[in-house]
Amino acid sequence: MPSDDIATQLRQLGFRASLQALRAFFEHATHSRLGPVEVCEKLVEMERREREGRNLAARMRLATLGKFSTLDRFDWNHPRQIDRKLYETLHSSLDFLDRGDNVLLRGPSGVGKTTLAQNLGLAAISRGHSVRFSSLAALLTDLLRRESLPALERGLRHRYLAPKLLIVDELGYLPCDSRAADLLYNIISRRHETKSVVITTNLPFKQWGTVFPGAACVAALVDRFAQHCHVIDIDADSWRQKSQPSAPKKTK
Repeated sequence: MPSDDIATQLRQLGFRASLQALRAFFEHATHSRLGPVEVCEKLVEMERREREGRNLAARMRLATLGKFSTLDRFDWNHPRQIDRKLYETLHSSLDFLDRGDNVLLRGPSGVGKTTLAQNLGLAAISRGHSVRFSSLAALLTDLLRRESLPALERGLRHRYLAPKLLIVDELGYLPCDSRAADLLYNIISRRHETKSVVITTNLPFKQWGTVFPGAACVAALVDRFAQHCHVIDIDADSWRQKSQPSAPKKTK
């Protein structure tokens, strides 16, 4: 059977590798006089790489991490205080995902909390886990626009309960009402001790009530999130202020 026909039939059987790649492989196998076992082994490896690449791309797309700097570009000398050892342990081992532990990245605006959270998400994706990244405002907007309870439940389950790791960015920057607090509590409580949540915030736990004024569930929300939580406090000046050019000195 001509190699082009074999390549076409492999595609029809569900091989993810492109027709061009399969044809090139069969041409190489013919010229190199590869044995049948070696041909099968290399086909399996080629297909595995293709599927892993597609799965990674799909997980990245669903994670909505956005654009960010990778960890190798993070300046660990910039913060006055940060537990680098704890973060690197979390990032390299990802053991907290197996235990369903949470992570809190806390500090003022512009100190790299979001970047560190996104890199935790990237590490999880690279290890085969599903991830969802969203600002708190975008998460609440997404859920509150749903017009029925079944639609709300579908959104909760598929986007915010199903992923192995959920990253909620920017808690504390915008005030929210009681219904928003109830939604976040619903997510935290249903993920409690089973799936991890990373939150970035500029507020200590005792001030979370200021984000959800009058909400009765805030204490319970904090209690569940903090029970198995790794806290990384960052004391630093804003990166954005550091990167701004200095104003020219006035001449007399």
